[in-house]
Amino acid sequence: MTGNTHEHTHEHDADACAVPVLARSVADQLSFVLAAVAPLPPVLVSLDEALGLMLAEDVRSATDTPPFDNSAMDGYAVRRADLLQASAEHPVTLPVVADLAAGTSQNPHLETGQVARIMTGAPLPDGADAVVPIEDTDQGIDTVTVVRAPQPAAHIRRAGEDAHAGDTVLTRGSVLWPTRVAAAASAGTSSLRAHPAPRVAVISTGSELVTPGEPTRRGQIPDSNSYLLASAVTAAGGVPIRLGAVPDDENTLRSLLASLAGTVDAIVLSGGVSVGAYDIVKAVLAPLGTVRFGPVKMQPGKPQGFGRWPADDNAVEGPLIFALPGNPVSAFVSFEVFVRPALRRLGGHIELFRPTISATAGESWDSPPGRAQYMPVTLEGVGIRRVVRRSAAGGSGSHLVAGLAQAVGLAIVPENVTRIAEGDRVTVMLLT
Repeated sequence: MTGNTHEHTHEHDADACAVPVLARSVADQLSFVLAAVAPLPPVLVSLDEALGLMLAEDVRSATDTPPFDNSAMDGYAVRRADLLQASAEHPVTLPVVADLAAGTSQNPHLETGQVARIMTGAPLPDGADAVVPIEDTDQGIDTVTVVRAPQPAAHIRRAGEDAHAGDTVLTRGSVLWPTRVAAAASAGTSSLRAHPAPRVAVISTGSELVTPGEPTRRGQIPDSNSYLLASAVTAAGGVPIRLGAVPDDENTLRSLLASLAGTVDAIVLSGGVSVGAYDIVKAVLAPLGTVRFGPVKMQPGKPQGFGRWPADDNAVEGPLIFALPGNPVSAFVSFEVFVRPALRRLGGHIELFRPTISATAGESWDSPPGRAQYMPVTLEGVGIRRVVRRSAAGGSGSHLVAGLAQAVGLAIVPENVTRIAEGDRVTVMLLT
């Protein structure tokens, strides 16, 4: 087991002590979070920095694409009328008067009976109206023998065939995948206006946490949460700043959080959010009045905190703060349900949520009354025959990180359902 061990006991205690009327539904908590989040203002980014960002304004082509007629094949630029009778039985031999590589500025004018050797992408010379692929010739250099007559305009890419100058190549709201970055480059654009990826500080809390690989004494465990959540930030389109673990010391945490204001867009903390004596996250943040803590009707992940670091003296808002439970499964589920959609909105994305599918339960399990359950699961089969099974024998236990590693989805059990029977249809949030 990895993660913040004392958080497991605290989450259980919170379940026993929490006043049910104070607990929010998952939908209410998500609405509360998203209402506080707006897309980051667009910035100008280079094409090298654009991958995965959300485009904030249309991209128009600066020139025709391609900007000139060019060859789509390695072969010979020809005047088609010279080769109408060419065939394997009656080959035609013509002189080669030029050699045109891609990038050349040469533009020889082909007279009747002349050809030019040409490479893919090279400009079509004046007078040529077709390209004979090299496979239909003897590949000659001084002269060439052609064994097949070309079709009209064969293997020619026309200027503006892909786009004309002024055409819209990409529309605002497009995610800049590799092909779209390439389209912007082809349109003659070197920079794009896009919403930046949110910068997110990731912090684990707990004096028991040590850096993975370091020796541990009794009571210590490796910090897995900061790696888990930093990776999840990356997968959500953010830029993680993984700060590792801080001890259970209020002054240390308070100073660290204050130093982050103005440098990041959000802070994700794990551990210390419940009702225990060492829950320093709640002790530091609750008195500020800008972060709200309270139970959410979900399992795992019931104790939650969300808000902002206080504004500075110039009334500039502080970074968003997500205070998550410390056990790995609780932290991960909380991230997927609340943090990921918020980071997606920060980045200007329109699609905030993971896709969901319907699948058949391949086994039975219980769900706590009055709480929406998020069960880590595996999937078998395809289409309507997909079968879902728990990824760990312990189900959704908040400490079962080894089982979480096998999960490809989270089965979502509504709060009014207390048992999933084998054969029931369930909704699954896909994680991959």
